[in-house]
Amino acid sequence: MASNSQRSTCLCLLMGEAMWVLLTFFKPSELGLCFLSEFPTPIISAATSTVVPWNGSVRIICQGTPEAFLYQLSLMKNSTPIVIEYRMGFQREAEFIINHMNTTTAGCYQCQYRKKYHWSEKSKPLELVVTGVYDKPILSADQSHVLKPGENISFQCRSAHNLFNRFSLAKEGDTSWPQQQHEGYQGNFILGPVHPDFAGSYRCYGWHSRSPYVWSAPSDALELSVTGCRIGIEWTMANTCLFLSLTSLDSKKQDYVMENSIRMGMAGLILVVVLVILAEYWNGHRVPHKEDCWELAAPGWSG
Repeated sequence: MASNSQRSTCLCLLMGEAMWVLLTFFKPSELGLCFLSEFPTPIISAATSTVVPWNGSVRIICQGTPEAFLYQLSLMKNSTPIVIEYRMGFQREAEFIINHMNTTTAGCYQCQYRKKYHWSEKSKPLELVVTGVYDKPILSADQSHVLKPGENISFQCRSAHNLFNRFSLAKEGDTSWPQQQHEGYQGNFILGPVHPDFAGSYRCYGWHSRSPYVWSAPSDALELSVTGCRIGIEWTMANTCLFLSLTSLDSKKQDYVMENSIRMGMAGLILVVVLVILAEYWNGHRVPHKEDCWELAAPGWSG
């Protein structure tokens, strides 16, 4: 519930003569609930991955409102936000480019925009990590890299030269895949139960808790394969119409003998279903009908 001071501030905003005074001397957080709908919180995101190689570039997007005429990007340094760049011009979103990612530019970013006479709230933090500062760790598995659906696999990430106390595991080419973290001087990661979407290349990184945005070079890739397929069947019948849908999820290294067996089994199943439909159709034609629309009741007539 808003306090008395917040209610007073909101009432004052209704006075056009005093609006510019309030917006000049008060922060957005001090103006209560008056601007929540007019000044939505900006959204910050990275156009590609938030894990950036040393000296690489990253594009940061700050989404505001079309009426915003000024955007700013800030980087947290020693718990203090430092403004590093501005973008001017009326636009819904602004683009910022970090051309050379290093230990100085890696960190926690936020953005905000200016509309009319005051600034919006800051966006949620965007954490950018730089890799390649330390030697690459070693990624290994406790079993074969070829799994069947439903099995589990354990990865180990360790370093022979650096004493890391944090490790992260990532899947290549999948920016939406969550990076798993592990505390300790060796990273242990358990994946599963696996399915074909787990197939791909994995790499791990080592880093220190005192410098969470500065990571090692990525380990050599470990390729994970998931064999076998999962097939789902569903059908519905409407009179003499049959709708059959098949969903097949196969990995790269499919067992073709098993696949052919499944196809033959499916063909037999379809044949059985068709025979059942034909039998129902034949029996239906043997039932006597009094009229074309037998399910409709005949209208009654009174003399």
